[in-house]
Amino acid sequence: MAKARAISSRERLSKAERDRIVHDTVAELTGGWGVPAARTVRRRLSARLKSVSGADVLAIAGGISRSPAMKARRARWVGWELINKHPDAVAALDLEAVEALSAGNSTWDEVDGYAIYVSGAAWLRGLIRDADVRAWTRSDDLWRRRAALVSTVVLNTKVHGGGGDTKRTLDIAKRLVDDREDMVVKAMSWALRCLVPWDRAAVEDFLAEHEARLAARVKRETRTKLRTGKKNA
Repeated sequence: MAKARAISSRERLSKAERDRIVHDTVAELTGGWGVPAARTVRRRLSARLKSVSGADVLAIAGGISRSPAMKARRARWVGWELINKHPDAVAALDLEAVEALSAGNSTWDEVDGYAIYVSGAAWLRGLIRDADVRAWTRSDDLWRRRAALVSTVVLNTKVHGGGGDTKRTLDIAKRLVDDREDMVVKAMSWALRCLVPWDRAAVEDFLAEHEARLAARVKRETRTKLRTGKKNA
Protein backbone atom coordinates (compact mmCIF):
# COMPACT_ATOMS: atom_id res chain seq x y z
CA MET A 1 0.00 0.00 0.00
CA ALA A 2 1.31 3.46 -0.84
CA LYS A 3 2.55 5.51 2.08
CA ALA A 4 -0.37 7.39 3.63
CA ARG A 5 -0.33 11.18 3.59
CA ALA A 6 0.13 12.69 7.05
CA ILE A 7 -2.86 14.62 8.35
CA SER A 8 -2.38 18.14 9.65
CA SER A 9 -3.69 19.06 13.09
CA ARG A 10 -5.71 21.84 11.41
CA GLU A 11 -7.22 19.58 8.81
CA ARG A 12 -10.73 18.16 8.99
CA LEU A 13 -11.54 15.08 6.98
CA SER A 14 -14.14 14.96 4.26
CA LYS A 15 -16.38 11.93 3.88
CA ALA A 16 -14.37 10.93 0.82
CA GLU A 17 -11.15 11.02 2.85
CA ARG A 18 -12.69 9.00 5.67
CA ASP A 19 -14.04 6.44 3.21
CA ARG A 20 -10.65 6.14 1.55
CA ILE A 21 -8.95 5.48 4.89
CA VAL A 22 -11.52 2.81 5.71
CA HIS A 23 -11.12 1.21 2.30
CA ASP A 24 -7.31 1.18 2.44
CA THR A 25 -7.21 -0.10 6.01
CA VAL A 26 -9.66 -2.92 5.35
CA ALA A 27 -7.79 -3.88 2.18
CA GLU A 28 -4.53 -4.07 4.10
CA LEU A 29 -5.98 -5.97 7.04
CA THR A 30 -7.79 -8.60 5.00
CA GLY A 31 -4.65 -9.84 3.28
CA GLY A 32 -4.07 -12.72 5.67
CA TRP A 33 -2.47 -10.85 8.56
CA GLY A 34 -2.57 -12.11 12.14
CA VAL A 35 -3.33 -10.16 15.31
CA PRO A 36 0.20 -8.78 15.96
CA ALA A 37 0.51 -7.44 12.42
CA ALA A 38 -3.05 -6.07 12.52
CA ARG A 39 -2.20 -4.23 15.72
CA THR A 40 0.82 -2.70 13.98
CA VAL A 41 -1.51 -1.39 11.28
CA ARG A 42 -3.87 -0.02 13.93
CA ARG A 43 -1.01 1.73 15.74
CA ARG A 44 0.18 3.31 12.52
CA LEU A 45 -3.34 4.51 11.77
CA SER A 46 -3.72 5.86 15.33
CA ALA A 47 -0.54 7.88 14.87
CA ARG A 48 -1.82 9.24 11.58
CA LEU A 49 -5.17 10.24 13.11
CA LYS A 50 -3.80 11.55 16.40
CA SER A 51 -4.86 15.15 15.77
CA VAL A 52 -8.08 14.39 13.93
CA SER A 53 -11.42 15.09 15.60
CA GLY A 54 -13.07 12.41 17.67
CA ALA A 55 -16.08 12.45 15.36
CA ASP A 56 -13.87 11.70 12.35
CA VAL A 57 -12.15 8.82 14.16
CA LEU A 58 -15.53 7.42 15.24
CA ALA A 59 -16.70 7.47 11.63
CA ILE A 60 -13.54 5.74 10.39
CA ALA A 61 -13.58 3.18 13.19
CA GLY A 62 -17.25 2.46 12.59
CA GLY A 63 -16.59 1.89 8.92
CA ILE A 64 -13.78 -0.54 9.72
CA SER A 65 -15.77 -2.49 12.30
CA ARG A 66 -18.86 -2.71 10.06
CA SER A 67 -16.92 -4.08 7.09
CA PRO A 68 -18.08 -7.61 6.14
CA ALA A 69 -14.46 -8.42 5.31
CA MET A 70 -13.35 -7.50 8.82
CA LYS A 71 -16.10 -9.62 10.33
CA ALA A 72 -15.06 -12.56 8.17
CA ARG A 73 -11.48 -12.12 9.43
CA ARG A 74 -12.72 -11.76 13.02
CA ALA A 75 -10.92 -8.43 13.13
CA ARG A 76 -13.69 -5.97 13.97
CA TRP A 77 -11.72 -5.22 17.14
CA VAL A 78 -9.35 -3.04 15.09
CA GLY A 79 -12.04 -0.39 14.68
CA TRP A 80 -13.02 -0.52 18.34
CA GLU A 81 -9.40 -0.34 19.50
CA LEU A 82 -8.85 2.64 17.21
CA ILE A 83 -11.56 4.47 19.18
CA ASN A 84 -10.19 3.35 22.53
CA LYS A 85 -6.73 4.71 21.80
CA HIS A 86 -8.01 8.15 20.71
CA PRO A 87 -9.16 10.17 23.76
CA ASP A 88 -11.36 12.54 21.73
CA ALA A 89 -13.06 9.59 20.01
CA VAL A 90 -13.85 8.00 23.37
CA ALA A 91 -15.14 11.33 24.66
CA ALA A 92 -17.44 11.56 21.63
CA LEU A 93 -19.21 8.32 22.52
CA ASP A 94 -22.82 8.39 23.68
CA LEU A 95 -25.44 5.67 24.00
CA GLU A 96 -26.48 5.93 20.36
CA ALA A 97 -22.90 5.56 19.14
CA VAL A 98 -22.09 2.78 21.61
CA GLU A 99 -25.11 0.71 20.62
CA ALA A 100 -24.57 1.33 16.90
CA LEU A 101 -21.03 -0.01 17.19
CA SER A 102 -22.36 -3.28 18.63
CA ALA A 103 -24.48 -4.07 15.56
CA GLY A 104 -23.66 -7.48 14.14
CA ASN A 105 -21.89 -8.89 17.18
CA SER A 106 -22.36 -12.65 17.10
CA THR A 107 -19.25 -14.27 18.61
CA TRP A 108 -17.62 -14.14 22.03
CA ASP A 109 -14.45 -12.48 20.73
CA GLU A 110 -16.41 -9.74 18.97
CA VAL A 111 -18.41 -9.00 22.10
CA ASP A 112 -15.34 -9.00 24.32
CA GLY A 113 -13.42 -6.60 22.08
CA TYR A 114 -16.44 -4.34 21.84
CA ALA A 115 -17.16 -4.40 25.58
CA ILE A 116 -13.56 -3.73 26.59
CA TYR A 117 -12.73 -1.05 24.02
CA VAL A 118 -16.11 0.66 23.60
CA SER A 119 -18.97 0.02 26.01
CA GLY A 120 -16.87 -0.58 29.12
CA ALA A 121 -14.68 2.41 28.34
CA ALA A 122 -17.74 4.62 27.84
CA TRP A 123 -19.37 3.37 31.04
CA LEU A 124 -16.20 3.91 33.10
CA ARG A 125 -16.11 7.53 31.94
CA GLY A 126 -19.80 8.18 32.59
CA LEU A 127 -20.66 8.51 28.91
CA ILE A 128 -23.40 5.91 29.23
CA ARG A 129 -25.54 5.36 32.32
CA ASP A 130 -25.85 2.41 34.67
CA ALA A 131 -29.46 2.14 33.46
CA ASP A 132 -28.24 1.68 29.89
CA VAL A 133 -26.09 -1.29 30.84
CA ARG A 134 -28.87 -2.73 33.00
CA ALA A 135 -31.16 -2.61 29.96
CA TRP A 136 -28.77 -4.95 28.12
CA THR A 137 -29.23 -7.56 30.85
CA ARG A 138 -32.93 -7.75 29.86
CA SER A 139 -32.22 -8.20 26.16
CA ASP A 140 -33.30 -11.30 24.24
CA ASP A 141 -29.91 -11.09 22.53
CA LEU A 142 -27.45 -13.19 24.53
CA TRP A 143 -24.56 -11.12 23.12
CA ARG A 144 -25.93 -7.93 24.66
CA ARG A 145 -26.27 -9.73 27.98
CA ARG A 146 -22.67 -10.89 27.70
CA ALA A 147 -21.59 -7.36 26.82
CA ALA A 148 -23.18 -6.07 30.03
CA LEU A 149 -21.06 -8.43 32.12
CA VAL A 150 -17.85 -7.96 30.15
CA SER A 151 -18.25 -4.19 30.43
CA THR A 152 -17.77 -4.59 34.21
CA VAL A 153 -14.32 -6.06 33.53
CA VAL A 154 -13.16 -2.57 32.54
CA LEU A 155 -14.32 -1.18 35.88
CA ASN A 156 -12.08 -3.69 37.66
CA THR A 157 -8.95 -3.74 35.47
CA LYS A 158 -6.17 -1.23 36.09
CA VAL A 159 -4.76 -1.42 32.57
CA HIS A 160 -8.12 -0.23 31.23
CA GLY A 161 -8.42 2.53 33.81
CA GLY A 162 -10.59 0.72 36.34
CA GLY A 163 -10.14 1.11 40.06
CA GLY A 164 -12.59 -1.48 41.35
CA ASP A 165 -16.36 -1.09 41.40
CA THR A 166 -18.18 -3.57 43.61
CA LYS A 167 -21.58 -1.89 43.45
CA ARG A 168 -21.95 -1.75 39.68
CA THR A 169 -20.31 -5.11 39.04
CA LEU A 170 -22.56 -7.01 41.42
CA ASP A 171 -25.63 -5.07 40.31
CA ILE A 172 -25.14 -6.41 36.76
CA ALA A 173 -24.18 -9.87 37.98
CA LYS A 174 -27.28 -10.12 40.18
CA ARG A 175 -29.52 -9.38 37.19
CA LEU A 176 -28.04 -12.31 35.24
CA VAL A 177 -27.60 -14.79 38.06
CA ASP A 178 -30.16 -17.20 36.58
CA ASP A 179 -28.95 -16.94 32.97
CA ARG A 180 -27.76 -20.30 31.65
CA GLU A 181 -26.55 -19.32 28.18
CA ASP A 182 -22.99 -20.65 28.06
CA MET A 183 -21.50 -17.37 26.82
CA VAL A 184 -23.25 -15.47 29.61
CA VAL A 185 -22.18 -17.98 32.26
CA LYS A 186 -18.53 -17.64 31.16
CA ALA A 187 -18.81 -13.85 31.27
CA MET A 188 -20.31 -14.02 34.77
CA SER A 189 -17.28 -15.99 35.94
CA TRP A 190 -14.92 -13.48 34.33
CA ALA A 191 -16.73 -10.50 35.85
CA LEU A 192 -16.64 -11.94 39.37
CA ARG A 193 -13.01 -13.04 39.09
CA CYS A 194 -11.96 -9.54 38.04
CA LEU A 195 -13.60 -8.12 41.16
CA VAL A 196 -11.76 -10.51 43.51
CA PRO A 197 -8.54 -8.42 43.80
CA TRP A 198 -10.60 -5.38 44.79
CA ASP A 199 -13.24 -6.85 47.11
CA ARG A 200 -12.84 -10.52 48.05
CA ALA A 201 -15.43 -10.32 50.81
CA ALA A 202 -18.13 -8.98 48.50
CA VAL A 203 -17.49 -11.75 45.97
CA GLU A 204 -17.57 -14.41 48.69
CA ASP A 205 -20.85 -12.99 50.02
CA PHE A 206 -22.31 -12.91 46.49
CA LEU A 207 -21.45 -16.58 45.95
CA ALA A 208 -22.95 -17.54 49.28
CA GLU A 209 -26.12 -15.52 48.74
CA HIS A 210 -26.74 -16.98 45.28
CA GLU A 211 -25.32 -20.47 45.89
CA ALA A 212 -28.46 -22.24 44.68
CA ARG A 213 -28.90 -20.10 41.58
CA LEU A 214 -25.42 -19.61 40.13
CA ALA A 215 -24.12 -21.96 37.45
CA ALA A 216 -21.65 -24.57 38.71
CA ARG A 217 -18.93 -23.20 36.44
CA VAL A 218 -19.22 -19.73 37.95
CA LYS A 219 -18.93 -21.06 41.49
CA ARG A 220 -16.03 -23.39 40.66
CA GLU A 221 -13.91 -20.87 38.76
CA THR A 222 -14.57 -17.96 41.11
CA ARG A 223 -13.80 -19.99 44.22
CA THR A 224 -10.64 -21.28 42.60
CA LYS A 225 -9.66 -17.65 41.94
CA LEU A 226 -10.39 -16.78 45.57
CA ARG A 227 -8.34 -19.73 46.80
CA THR A 228 -5.39 -19.73 44.41
CA GLY A 229 -5.45 -16.42 42.59
CA LYS A 230 -6.02 -18.25 39.30
CA LYS A 231 -9.02 -19.30 37.22
CA ASN A 232 -8.01 -22.96 37.25
CA ALA A 233 -6.09 -24.71 39.99
